[in-house]
This record gives sequence, structure tokens and C-alpha cells, in this order.
Amino acid sequence: MSKKDLLLEIGLEEMPARFVTDAMNSLKEKLVSWLDGNSIEHGEAAAFSSPRRLSVYIKDVMEAQPDVNEEAKGPARKIALDEKGEWSKAAMGFARGQGMSADDIYFKELNGTEYAYVKKFIKGQKTFDLLPQIEKVVTSLSFPKNMKWADEEMRFIRPIKWIAALFGNEVIPFSIASVPAGNESAGHRFLGGKVGIAQPADYEKLLLSQYVIANPVDRKNAIRDQLEKLEEEQGWKIPVDESLLEEVNNLVEYPTVLFGSFNEEFLNIPDEVLITSMKEHQRYFPVKDNDGNLLPYFVTVRNGDHRHLETVARGNEKVLRARLADADFFYKEDQKMSIDHALQKLKSIVYHEEIGTLAEKVERVRKITKLLSGLVPLSKEEAAFADRAAEISKFDLVSHMVYEFPELQGFMGEKYALQKGEPQEVAKAINEHYQPRNASDNAPESNAGAVVSISDKMDTIVSCFAIGLIPTGSQDPYALRRQASGIVQILAEKKWNVSLTELISEVIKLVKADGIGSKEAVSIQEEIVSFFRLRIKHVLQEKGVRYDLIEAVLNSRINSIPSLLERAEILEQEKESENFKEIVESLSRVMNIAKKAGEQDSINPELFENEQEKELYSEFLKLEEVSGKADPHTSYRNLSSLKPFIEGYFENTMVMAENEEIKQNRLSQMKKLAERIQSFAGFNEIIVK
Repeated sequence: MSKKDLLLEIGLEEMPARFVTDAMNSLKEKLVSWLDGNSIEHGEAAAFSSPRRLSVYIKDVMEAQPDVNEEAKGPARKIALDEKGEWSKAAMGFARGQGMSADDIYFKELNGTEYAYVKKFIKGQKTFDLLPQIEKVVTSLSFPKNMKWADEEMRFIRPIKWIAALFGNEVIPFSIASVPAGNESAGHRFLGGKVGIAQPADYEKLLLSQYVIANPVDRKNAIRDQLEKLEEEQGWKIPVDESLLEEVNNLVEYPTVLFGSFNEEFLNIPDEVLITSMKEHQRYFPVKDNDGNLLPYFVTVRNGDHRHLETVARGNEKVLRARLADADFFYKEDQKMSIDHALQKLKSIVYHEEIGTLAEKVERVRKITKLLSGLVPLSKEEAAFADRAAEISKFDLVSHMVYEFPELQGFMGEKYALQKGEPQEVAKAINEHYQPRNASDNAPESNAGAVVSISDKMDTIVSCFAIGLIPTGSQDPYALRRQASGIVQILAEKKWNVSLTELISEVIKLVKADGIGSKEAVSIQEEIVSFFRLRIKHVLQEKGVRYDLIEAVLNSRINSIPSLLERAEILEQEKESENFKEIVESLSRVMNIAKKAGEQDSINPELFENEQEKELYSEFLKLEEVSGKADPHTSYRNLSSLKPFIEGYFENTMVMAENEEIKQNRLSQMKKLAERIQSFAGFNEIIVK
């Protein structure tokens, strides 16, 4: 059967850069899925995009579905035939429903019963006849934000301006939002024009002739190559922020790199401010010398060719000059503000109407910081730094600079704190308390910064849960998942063996004391612990720990995060060892039978009837002696060493003895031992073969 290439291009008004890549990938996945769902064989699929287009090119698409010979099963023989051996209404209805006649029915036995069957031949449909259905593929695309235009009822990311849809050299007949599919595409808005597409394989080449690089990977590589060439020519270092490069790539169709300059006087502004002004507002790349010092230049990417670059550069310089002048003004105005005055202003800023003001939040964070400082190994000096950092942690939020550039919160707090004479450790902790800012960010380096960071994040989580602001699906406006992951990351990296459950409990008391939320403390506690379990589970999945081993360690009480993560990693390492199966089965046997124990947990050694009971009890007492002192590796070795004693116990001891007193004593022994095993992991959750 012959094959043809398939091309689908949706031409649009300029899309927001942040949506382009996901939309491109989604269109490709949906179109491939549609072909697969219709049993249409095809070759490799490639996706293309620019600010004005989303497109997919699929090679070697079969011209028709394959023919299908299939067997359809009908009613049982006793239902298919009446008392006279004639075809019943059920049999004739079955045949008719399959497009066949009663003469085509035959019987075949299945599981001891004969059923009516017919053989059907289904002729594969022509692909071209099915392809108009891809209209639904396009309209099924979802975006974070949609819009309506003209008198159209359809909602889409941006108005559709043209559609190019070809199967071989034939136009696929369909329309979307009154725009019919054709064989024309549009080139660069200013440099190109309309272009006819004779066949899908010509797509990229034709668009390039109209100043559009349709492949986003090629476009990004072109930008990167030009940046490297400029670095070499000028002797500069141009640090490339990958997220900025991705955004710029989705803003242009034909990229040309150029540079401009700004007044050296602006270098008196902190580097973070200059870089943020360039990146966030203008999408410029900063320029540094070989020593990492910022230079009075910027690099931008034009959506066009090399003509009149000097004019374009001057225009960008003029815009940036105004931006930097504003930043310079804001920076100088902020110097006039004292920290105390800034803290007073926090009292009038509502963090959340049910949670209170920023000043009230800061006061709770300071209390949590004091509590946490007593639970982790901080020196008196570090505790004092943490307390002061917590007290002034949010003062920069009322500065002009952070109001203009919210992403500079913390960075400006550190700068301004140093200018106001605060100790370097305090200033650093103010900045660090926002860390980790994202999944790829580092945890705070200083102990003071780590304590304030945990305290701030824990207050946010508990306060939000107290008023019912719990993340659901993709909705997480206060980034509680990220904040919980941040707490887990900090505790793990600092190796602080703080009981997370107890910390949550104490913070709930502080939040409830401030009159936040009407939910019961016990309910809040359960919800937050479950919430953290999911975050820890995600961390362990990222580490490659097997799912049942994750469930095993999460089955225990959520106390020390470093210990929990280490226990999971130990089980992951040990799962392939020679005796792992026997160890798990042995410990699981204790845990399973311990479920039958009642409230009683006292053990009377005088009721022991054999040596194996005494030996196992002796080993249990040894475990109790080192409880809370042994590291996870030692704890695992100690539990592993119980295996022969547990086996000997069960070989010689009937736990469910007829004598009630002896039975309860043995169940108590199992219960106490199971609790010790459980403190490491729920071994009965582990799957062994």
C-alpha cells in the first residue's frame, strides 16, 4: 500500500512565548494519537513552532487503514436456535447487527458452551476520507489562557489566521472558526509573504525562504551560535539563562543577535537589579568580563535580518536607559528608608484576609524560629542571627525595588540589610530564607538561613491548611507543594533529625493561638502530615527508590527526614542482596501476627516456656538499649540479625496458645518487637519473590 506525508499547520496571531513549546508538543502528541487510534500506520513525526504557528509533519502515512478480518461472538447455541432448530430472533438480530445474514452463522465451543459466531471482513477506510476529523484534534488543544474573537464561539489561545493541511499534494477539506484549510502558509510578518506548499516535505525549506526558521531547535541553536560568535569577537562572557533563551526563541521567527550599551554610571546599581531589569522587562542577555564583572553592554535578539542593526540597537538602548533610570531612582529612594520604618509598614499589608498581615506572619515566623533553634544544633550566636533575620525577613517587601521587581525579594533584603549595618550573617539569612526558590535551587547554606526558611515555609503551609487553602490538582496559588519540598530538602541536606510531626504540631498551636481557621488541630495535623508524605514520596521517586520500599518507610511515623530518606536508600541498596527476601519474610511474620495483639503490651519473662522465647526477648532488649542511638545502617544490621532468632522462635513456639495468659504474653512480645521493626520500616509492605 502506498504512503504519503502529512502536514498540519495552524497559523495564529502572536502567541505568548511561555505557551508555545507546550502547545507544539501537545498538537504533535494528539495528532499522532489520532492516527494510532484510527489504525493508520505512519512514520516519524516532527513538530514545529514559532510565535505565529504550530505545525506537525508526519512522514509515510498509509493511504488507508488495513483491512480487518475479525470474528464476532453472539448468543449461546441454545438461545440462537429455537425448539424446532430454526434460527431464533436473537440469532437473526445478531447477524443483522454485524452486517451479515443468518446463513453466515456457525458455532464454536468456548469454555464448554457453544456460541454463535460470524466472520466479518472490514474494508479499511481511505486515510484522506478520515483526515477532516483532525479538526477536532486542533480544537481539543487546551491552553492556560484562551480568548474569543469576532463573532466566533470558539475559544483558543489566539485568533486563527490560516490553516495549511496537506496529505501528499491534496488539501484536507475542513475549516476551523470560519478559516478553511488550504495549501498556503505565511512567512515572516515583515520580511516574508505568502507561500504555496506543493508537498509537506518542502515545508521547512519554503518557510526559510520567507525568513522563518520553523524548527525551534534549529532556531535556538542559531541564537546560541551567534552569541558564541559575539563573545569571541568582543572578548566578552555572555551568561545564557536557559529559561530566558527558551522565551526569546519563542518570540522570534528569524533571529539575529545584536548588542547595545548603557551608561557606566548605572553600574553603581547592584548587579541583580541591572540583570533583572534587562532580563525580565526587555529580554536582554547581560554581558560580563572574564572576571565575572558586569559590563555596560547588553545583548538582544531581533526578529529579523541584519539590515539596519545600528538603528535597532539605538532603539533598544533608549528603552533600556529609561528602565535603568527608573531602577536607579528606586534604588536611591530605598536608601532613605530605615528598617524600623519598613517593619511598621508591614502592619498595614494584608498577607491574607483570614491569616492576617505580613507583620503578624513575621511575628509567628520569629516564634517558630526560636522553637526550631532549640531543636537543631545551632550555636547561641547562630540562634541570635536567626532571630534577627526572622524579625526583619520581610522588610524589603515594602521597598520600591521589590515592588517593581518582585523576583528580587530577598536579594534586595540582603543588600539593604548590609547597608543599614546588619551583620553579614543576618543579611545572608534574609536572602536565604526564600531558598530553595524552585526545584533546581539550592537549600540555604547558613544554619540561620535554613532555620528561618523552614519556619517561614512551615507557617505558610500550616496557616493555609488551617483556613482550607489546600492544593488540589494543578491549583496551588501559595506554592505549598514547593514549600513543603523545600523543607524536606533543607532538613535532608542539613541532616537535622527534627521530628517533622512534632514540629507541625507546635506550629499548629501557634497558628491557632492567632485565631487562624476554625478546623480542629487534629484534623489539620493529619492533613499536613499526609501532604508531607506525598512530598517525601516524590523525593524518593526522584532518587529511583522502588515504590513498595517507599511505602514501607512512609508507613512509619514521619519523624526524622534524613533518617527516613536514608532508610529508604538502604532498602533500595539491599533489595538485591542474597538474604534480603528471608530477612523481609522473617520481620514481616512478626509484624503480621502482632496485629492480633490487644491493648496489653507488658511482657512477663517468667511465662516463657522455651529457650527460643528467652533468646528472642534478649535480642529485643539489646535493640531497646540502642534505640534512638543507632544510625540507620546499624539499625538495619541489628534488625537483620534477628532473622535466626525469629525463625527459631516460630519453629518452637505456638503464639496462639490455649493458655490465655501465655497467649497474651506472647502477643505482647510480638507487639513490642513489631513496634521496634516498624520504627525502621513496614517490612510487610515490601514485595519479595
